[in-house]
This record gives sequence, C-alpha cells and structure tokens, in this order.
Amino acid sequence: MLVELDGVLWRKLPLLAAARAGLSVGKRLEREDLRLLRRELRRAEALTKATRMLARRPLPRALLEDRLEQKGVAPAALGEAVEALERAQYLNDHSYALGRAEGLAERGYGDSAVRYILEQERVASELAEEAITSLEPELERARAIAQAIPDRKKLLGRLVRRGFDPDVIEQVAEASEI
Repeated sequence: MLVELDGVLWRKLPLLAAARAGLSVGKRLEREDLRLLRRELRRAEALTKATRMLARRPLPRALLEDRLEQKGVAPAALGEAVEALERAQYLNDHSYALGRAEGLAERGYGDSAVRYILEQERVASELAEEAITSLEPELERARAIAQAIPDRKKLLGRLVRRGFDPDVIEQVAEASEI
C-alpha cells in the first residue's frame, strides 16, 4: 500500500500492517496512530524475516528465536511472529526433530551424534529422544555402513567419528573379522 503524507508519497507499507494500524484514505494521523503503525510494521518485519529464514531450511523454535534476536527483532514482535508461524504449522519442533534425526541417520550418523546435533540446535531433550527412538536401530545402520566400507580400519574410524555407540562398533568389528 502506497501512503502519502501531506500530498507527497511517503512510503510503501505492507497492507496487513496498514489495516491493523487502522489507516484509511484521508485519515489524519495522530501520534498514537503512528505508534500503532510502527508496532505493526515491526510485527510485519519480524514475520517476514522469520518466514525467509524458514524458507531456506527448517529450524526449531529456539534457534529461530536466537537468529531473529541477532537480527535485532524486537522481543514482542519476535514472540508474535513465532507464535503465528507455530499456529500456521510452519514452525513445529516435533516435526523438525523427527525430520532432522532421520536426515542425519540417512547420512550415516549414530545416535550420539544425532543427539548432540539436535542439542546444539536447541531441540528439547524429550523431542530429541523421541526422534532418536523413531530411527532404524543403530546396529542396523552401522551394518549398512559396514557393507559399503570393506576396509575394517576405515569402517571403525567412520563409526567412531559419526557417533555410534561403542557396543555397536564392537559388534560390527566382530562381524567384520569373519
């Protein structure tokens, strides 16, 4: 929406922010109207920044909040944007944790590494545990990697680096000795 001030083009505003601020043709803007407009512009800006971040890749709530805070988004606008995205199901920590864990497991990571990465991404520990328990058993994933890497030394190094449980590594090592 294009807004004129004293007959001169002032600026372009998001339609939703203008509507929520109660702007209308011919309305004289008082100080309180401008405060409300500024608040609505902050909300619109926060929502725009958040949706752009989520368009690049999914994020858990806490990580999105951190990134918005780093971008200088006001706390009230940040909270409202995050809540709106959760209501619209664009932001869902449960789905994020399940999808991220599955993706990491497919890339050859063990449960410890998946847990660590989810923890670093500020996913709640109970969601991280639920996501890990939903994965194919760690031993099966390690066996699949063992089939792809015939060299025992390389295989064991890979399993250690990728966060597999020592008992799982031992079982795979015993099987590869045969």
